[in-house]
Amino acid sequence: MFLLGLTGSIGMGKSTTAQMFADLGCAVWDADAAVHRLYSVGGAAVAPFSSAFPTALVDGEVSRAILKEIIAADPTALRQIEQIVHPLVSQDRTAFLKAATADIVVLDIPLLFETGGDARMDAVACVTVDAEIQQARVLARGTMTPSQFEAILAKQMPNDEKCARADYVIHTDSLEGTRAEVSVVVAEIRKSLTDA
Repeated sequence: MFLLGLTGSIGMGKSTTAQMFADLGCAVWDADAAVHRLYSVGGAAVAPFSSAFPTALVDGEVSRAILKEIIAADPTALRQIEQIVHPLVSQDRTAFLKAATADIVVLDIPLLFETGGDARMDAVACVTVDAEIQQARVLARGTMTPSQFEAILAKQMPNDEKCARADYVIHTDSLEGTRAEVSVVVAEIRKSLTDA
């Protein structure tokens, strides 16, 4: 089983690219989706949050919006939140890997380099697009202001640095081009697996 880390900054087209890997028979684990499962009703994070941050629970699930408010009011809360969430995300990923049967497993992790997760991968692919397209995509979602977008970017490793550290760089300015680049990556990895 080949572990391919998939990363890239906000608005770079990571989710669309992850789906293209899935379409080619790769198993895809999505860190953000894992957090969503953990925060949902009955999710593993609900009980720890009900103790540590009871105000963050709404209708039996953890509210990301309220967590953002808690962190804004008390930046030290972020560390406590991470101490709850990170081990649970790690357990979710481990369970996924145990169950996966695909030859290539793609781990979609936005902060892969920032958290040192790249050290556990066989290779890393980074999605990229120019800054203007990135900003237009994010703001078109209507979920954040330009200043919120800039704040997120400030917490992430610069795109150029991510691309320089990655084994594969996938450009997401057109669906056809992205699909072609994903096909090349998958073909190269599969060839290396059969040559090994």
